[in-house]
Amino acid sequence: MNADRIRKVVIVGGGTAGWMAAAAISKIMGNLPDFSIDLVESEAIGTVGVGEATIPQICLFNAMLGLDEMEFMRETHATYKLGIEFVDWTRIGHKYIHPFGFYGLDMMGVEFHHHWLKGRLAGDTSELDEYSIAAMAALSNKYLPPAPDQPKSPLSKLGYAFQFDAGRYARYLRGRSERQGVNRIEGRIIEVEQDPESGFVTALKLESGARVEGELFLDCSGFRSLLLGQTLGVPFVDWSKWLPNDRAVAIPCTLGPNRKPITRATARSCGWQWNIPLQHRVGNGHVYSSAHISEDEATAVLLANLEGEPLAAPNPLRFLAGHRARVWEKNVIALGLAGGFLEPLESTSIHLVQSGIARLMTLFPTREFKPREIERYNQMTQQEYVDIRDFLVLHYSATERDDSEYWNYCRNIEPPEGLAEKLAMFRSSGRVFREHNELFTETSWEAVLVGQGIVADGYHPAADLLSDEETLKRLASIRGTVARTVEQMPTQEEFLAANGGAIDPALRLTA
Repeated sequence: MNADRIRKVVIVGGGTAGWMAAAAISKIMGNLPDFSIDLVESEAIGTVGVGEATIPQICLFNAMLGLDEMEFMRETHATYKLGIEFVDWTRIGHKYIHPFGFYGLDMMGVEFHHHWLKGRLAGDTSELDEYSIAAMAALSNKYLPPAPDQPKSPLSKLGYAFQFDAGRYARYLRGRSERQGVNRIEGRIIEVEQDPESGFVTALKLESGARVEGELFLDCSGFRSLLLGQTLGVPFVDWSKWLPNDRAVAIPCTLGPNRKPITRATARSCGWQWNIPLQHRVGNGHVYSSAHISEDEATAVLLANLEGEPLAAPNPLRFLAGHRARVWEKNVIALGLAGGFLEPLESTSIHLVQSGIARLMTLFPTREFKPREIERYNQMTQQEYVDIRDFLVLHYSATERDDSEYWNYCRNIEPPEGLAEKLAMFRSSGRVFREHNELFTETSWEAVLVGQGIVADGYHPAADLLSDEETLKRLASIRGTVARTVEQMPTQEEFLAANGGAIDPALRLTA
């Protein structure tokens, strides 16, 4: 048996990040002898709690935990999510969808979107959305699970995620974690003890006088970054020149007419507004730049654009786009907001927690805390932040809007190097490339590049293996197949009711 094996993990903070970590580590490592997990949180310290939308990778996390999907849907009051609809981003009155899954069918060994680009030059006027089963189902409020055993059906290419109540998700995972042996400790941390020689964190002192000792500490303390930032002093890398939004105000409201399985992001004069329909309420928020609009004005914009009645007071939030220079320092690893924050435009906040946990399980240390594993973890995390940052910046810099100082600033943002290269490649030949297994797929890049009005000056030469006539015929056939499949699908409400995922109607209209 490895004498240097870590036997005591301490998680600082609950919320989504803390309980995701607790659930995963206890599931995978909980049966090791002499291994324990303490999670320290205080009911007096609130959580941000606005991370309600996810991306398809959450399905892998839930499956790893062994969650029953319908139980999860009921417990978290979840709805399905088939993509994100962007309204007024390219220009006012324009909209497009970033769908999950894929577009159309690859043909002649060439990605589908090259055939679509060729079809446009041949006179086809169809939108890219029409070739996505996720996009078209979302617009019609339809849902069926993917059908990988039916390769000729558009459903074989359906990708999906969830929209859920983040607070309920944390409580749901807390219950599972505690049943798996995680020890929750209620208390406010007043002191962090460190080894005088190494600087490693050794224990937490609580307001009650109790001490919580550990060997590996996970900082899930949110924006406070209690261990990584405040105690170890790891500096913050500021990306606000690319992502100027630094405030948000959030509020839930009663359900309105929009109950589609999709997150909607509507651009406003100085930011954007999210709309996330759950089974019991709608999550809303206005993300904005304080340099261009006041908190009172931003709150007024949000309240004027709710589709239902408010269920709580507006909740203001402050943040800075960027990340800690290192998210693993000594024996502390930061997960979630403690390690960095990139605004929720593409619903990546919960995913960054998930990927941080996955990297931890791959590179789980011993008490030696070897530098090579730590360096690898930090390199991978930083690259993921860079990749997501570049994708987010695309939404802002590729816009035609000039109706406010805010959008004039965004339109003139100089793209980071990686984004500039992707833009140049797509403009020159319609090609999209994906490196080092980055988070966003070719489909995602195609959706936003095309949706934001970036014009490709060409397509893959092999697309000419099909004549113009044959290309147009196949495009029409694919569109027709997608449309007919969507027509036969049940609504999201019908699917949840038939499969045990619907909540009790009495739970609706509650915060």
